[in-house]
Amino acid sequence: MAKAPGKSKAAKPVTAKPAPGRPVLLSGGNPQIAKAYGDAPVQAYIAAMPGWKSDVGRRLDALIVGAVPSVYKAVKWNSPFYGIEGEGWFLSLHCFTRYVKVAFFRGMSLDPIPPGGSRQKEVRYLDIHEGEEIDEARFVSWVKQASKLPGEKM
Repeated sequence: MAKAPGKSKAAKPVTAKPAPGRPVLLSGGNPQIAKAYGDAPVQAYIAAMPGWKSDVGRRLDALIVGAVPSVYKAVKWNSPFYGIEGEGWFLSLHCFTRYVKVAFFRGMSLDPIPPGGSRQKEVRYLDIHEGEEIDEARFVSWVKQASKLPGEKM
């Protein structure tokens, strides 16, 4: 049977494969890291954050651990989560194309309230862009406050 004129087989989509040993980056450069609990998957996520974002991730992680030494960590939904074991999660990180987003799950209860709004009533965000300095004292204050509030049970 002859093919109809002007019609050809559809090309198969090309799937980009990461270099060996490198994780897949999702939209916005967010690393795809399997769901897991503990420091190791969070460190794998941070190491896989592209470019300048990895430095931001390392600094934020160090500030969080310094503020809450007993912090519990996990990677869920391709994002690092920080919480108090048995009490729930108080913040997460996520890579976007032009910034790293920190989500404070009870951000409306923090003083001062983090600047980024959300469709969710209690959530507030802090977006960190390339070259921006982090107000570390304020960030640590937010982390300490957030760690004492009821966490999200996700």
